[in-house]
Amino acid sequence: MSDAQEHYVCVTVDVDDEHADDAASRLFELGSSGVEWRDATTLAGAAPGTVTLIASFERAFDAKAAKAHLPAAWAPRLEEVAADAWRDEWKKYFEPFRIAPNIVVAPPWRSVEPSRTDRVLVLEPGRAFGTGLHETTSLAAELLSERAARYRGSPVLDVGCGSGILALVALALGAGRVTAMDIDPEAVRVTRENAARNGLTTSLEANDAPLESIIGSFAAVVANIEAKTLVDLAPRLVERVSRNGFLVLSGILAPHAARGQLDTVRAAYAMLQEEDMRRKGDWVALVLRT
Repeated sequence: MSDAQEHYVCVTVDVDDEHADDAASRLFELGSSGVEWRDATTLAGAAPGTVTLIASFERAFDAKAAKAHLPAAWAPRLEEVAADAWRDEWKKYFEPFRIAPNIVVAPPWRSVEPSRTDRVLVLEPGRAFGTGLHETTSLAAELLSERAARYRGSPVLDVGCGSGILALVALALGAGRVTAMDIDPEAVRVTRENAARNGLTTSLEANDAPLESIIGSFAAVVANIEAKTLVDLAPRLVERVSRNGFLVLSGILAPHAARGQLDTVRAAYAMLQEEDMRRKGDWVALVLRT
């Protein structure tokens, strides 16, 4: 039996918050099989406002070719990372934390003794975005938690599910069933694995099907993705919200960080009524209702 260890060839770049989503999209376009996102909330010593993206590639040739097409300002560099070393990096920075009043998120390598009223969600982010620590994710979780009574026992849609953290939170808060979607097959795989870790496989369906293929409506829809994509998906997202339902949009930069971005998203969803706006750091999340 071979004891050869799986390795990932990576391209690492450093970008500011405002351009991180575009940079991640560019890395996927260049053939990356997964992009890990690290910032001041996930990486010790990271400068506020700066994001480090680590894009894995199946072949060294593809990684080198991708690096050649990236701006020098991103300081692109090649690295080879053993699979176990990649996972160990998460272990350095990912500690149990409370994402909602009665929900604690913990990695599989940490044992947590919950209080009588707490639910522990075991989360292995793998190479998918979404530990729950990033402001965009915690904002969405906060807004879902405050409105749990409105979708308890009803279906919820999570668009851009990443690690599946928001889908798991919705189920822990009482959603009847969650459909989770992501264009990244790796995110879909990780979401399914996290559902299994928490005994929620029968309540969570994860897939990379296009949004227009989803049938039916949902009491709550959450989309934690970049603002440009939120704008592009506006008609299809609105169609998925049931009567008297609500839509949570996160991943929007605040006006001081990206002038006009919030206004552009609001204009795209003008057919809905704005119920709430919440801000953390450089990020804003909206709640819209039918």
